[in-house]
Amino acid sequence: MSTYVIGDVQGCYAELLALLERIQFNEHSDTLWFCGDLVNRGKSSLETLRFIKQLPNRITVLGNHDLHLLAYAQNIRPKHPTDTLDDILQAPDRDELLHWLQHQPLLHHDEHLNMTLVHAGIYPLWDLTQAKILAKEVETQLQSDAQITLLKDMYGGQPTLWHDNLTGNDRYRFIINAFTRMRFVNAQCELMLHADGAPIDHPDLIPWFDFPDRKPTGPIVFGHWSRLGKFNKNNEIFCLDTGCVWGGPLTAIRIGALP
Repeated sequence: MSTYVIGDVQGCYAELLALLERIQFNEHSDTLWFCGDLVNRGKSSLETLRFIKQLPNRITVLGNHDLHLLAYAQNIRPKHPTDTLDDILQAPDRDELLHWLQHQPLLHHDEHLNMTLVHAGIYPLWDLTQAKILAKEVETQLQSDAQITLLKDMYGGQPTLWHDNLTGNDRYRFIINAFTRMRFVNAQCELMLHADGAPIDHPDLIPWFDFPDRKPTGPIVFGHWSRLGKFNKNNEIFCLDTGCVWGGPLTAIRIGALP
């Protein structure tokens, strides 16, 4: 019995099947964790979503592309030229798939494995307890009648700095941006969402996990940052987005067998 964590699939269904064959995945005894961004940009988003949904032992968190699918399905956002989501929206089981996706978390923590799964990271000024509480706030909104309002208002880069007294749409937008879009912060711990390259490309900015006063969270595994690639910092910080949708490999690690 093994638990494997897989980086951003983004509709790369054939590559996912090849990876599972390579690691000799047994769906009846093994568990798969997915770092989010299950769909979009790859050519097989529908097949990927259907396959992951039906797995008996599976955990996934929401990524920015997954949330974009939910917004696009509600006609909140127009289609982007690189989107590959129409097959999902035209499928006979679209409502079932979207309902399932809507009910996935932003953060998953396993005490036994001592590992937290998120898409982009955990904001440096949040400890694990606060991060879990804030993730649940957004999940509750997303899974309620407030879903459409949340999806309409989640776009944008403001506010950039967290305050505990943030309320309403500003609060939810910051939480979503931190969990699904964050890569860099500045010296004041403001989200620098415009910066999407490798750390060497932005010497004036700080990768979120290197912020000097980052609060303790325990080990974290995430995706989202293909320019960072497969990354392991002190067996505490693991990035698994190796850019499969851009022609790179799809990457998995087995928890309990690190590094």
